[in-house]
Formats: sequence, structure tokens, C-alpha cells
Amino acid sequence: MSIQKDVIVLIGAGQLGMAIARRMGYGNKIFVADWKIENANTISKIMRESGFDVVPFEVDISSKASILRLIEAAGQEGEISMFINAAGLSPSQASIEQILHVDLYGTAVLLEEFGKVIKKGGTGVTISSQSGNRMPALSAETDRQLAMTPAEEILELDVLQTGNIKDTLHAYQMAKRCNVKRVMAEAVKWGERGARINSISPGIIITPLALDEINGPRGDFYKNMFAKSPAGRPGIADEVANVAELLLSEKGAFITGSDFLIDGGATASYFYGPLQPETK
Repeated sequence: MSIQKDVIVLIGAGQLGMAIARRMGYGNKIFVADWKIENANTISKIMRESGFDVVPFEVDISSKASILRLIEAAGQEGEISMFINAAGLSPSQASIEQILHVDLYGTAVLLEEFGKVIKKGGTGVTISSQSGNRMPALSAETDRQLAMTPAEEILELDVLQTGNIKDTLHAYQMAKRCNVKRVMAEAVKWGERGARINSISPGIIITPLALDEINGPRGDFYKNMFAKSPAGRPGIADEVANVAELLLSEKGAFITGSDFLIDGGATASYFYGPLQPETK
């Protein structure tokens, strides 16, 4: 009779998620889930050939039913001890509606549903973005609504209606602001199970997607951003994994409900340095 392993669930089969899963995954069963099964298969193959026990899985995080199927499948393999959400769409990849359904609603459902099953002592991290830190402050009431409205009702909020969302970048910023607020609220619920949840807000991290952006029509914008940040360069996935490893391990036992900005100082430069927007 085989002994069940603890299960790590990674949503978002890309370089960033893989870097985190490789840090934390040895000795555990790892579910690598993505809306494109070929992406999940690719990352699973790389990790399996490096000695990890990996299962690829297809999931659409804009669908609660799909998320529940993932949780059920993972739970059959053992207790879910770790949750890593690195899934999402960028402003240049999708429409306003798609961004709100995946980045905002999807993340809200993931945090709610994994919070119901996470093992005592379990941990989780969700990837947000530096972009959410640049949007002007919202009202305390709006923040509270984004944090605490049940996931199935969140897209009904007035602030998220099409007429109040200017473009895909604004939708993305709202989603990422919502991610951070929901992590704070969910940390209270996760704490009742003896579990922790945090978020990470990366800046420009070199991945295939980022390289497409840097070499695409908006390339000059991205190059200017990291050139005028204190670090003077983009980051790499393993630098984000360094922080995720802290948050997901016992070394981060007193950290929950927090967001960690990892952007080489780009946000600092946006507010107080050469990246400040021109004002007339």
C-alpha cells in the first residue's frame, strides 16, 4: 500500500509558477494545472525529468466548477498542503471582461475554495502585480467590497461594471488590487484552519510572455520602466521564488495576509523618481 503524499497545487503552468514549485515540491505530489493542457504537460515533463512527482491537469479558473474538479482530483491524492496561483491574463492579452473573469473572479474563487480544504499548517501564495500598486487609492468601502464580497457576487459590484472600467489596463489594475485585498480577508479565514495565505506583486520578470512584450509594440515602455528603476533591470523568476520560498515555508510562519512588492523599485520610481508621470 502506497503512502499518500501531501499535495501541492500549482495553477498557471509557466516559468514563474514552476520556479516556485521546484523550490517547494520535492517529496510531495504536485498538480500542475493550466487552462491549456499542453502548457501543463510541458511543465510537468520538465519537472518529472528533474525527479518531481507531477500530475498535469486542465483547469479554467474563470469557472468555479472547473476549480472544484481540480480540488477534488488533488484531494484524492492526499491532503492539499500548499497552494500556488500563478495564473492570469495581461492587459495586452485579453479583453476587459476576460481579465475580470480570470484575474479577479478566478483568483477570488481559488482563494475561497482552497481555503476550505487547505491542510492545517498549510500555506498559499497568489501572484498579483506591481500594477495594482500604481492605481490611485480606492475608498475604504470599495476596498472592503473587493475584499469581502462573496466570489459569486463580486462581478456585480458597481465599481467593476463596464462603464466604470476605462480599458484593459484599468481592469488589470482593479483585479490586482482586488487580489491583494482578498488575500487580507481570506487570511482571517485560512487562519481558522491554522493555515497562511499571502500575495506577491512582481514587476517585470523575464519569462516568455515578458520577452514577447519587451520585443513587441509596447517594448519601449517596458524597457524604459526597468531602465529607470533603482535596480536598472528586469527580474528573473527565481528572484520571485526566493520570496515565495520564505512565505510558503516555516521561516515565514508569522507572515499572513500580506503582499510583497518585488519590482526592482519601479513603483518607487513611479511615485518619487524618474518614472513619475508628467503632470500638466
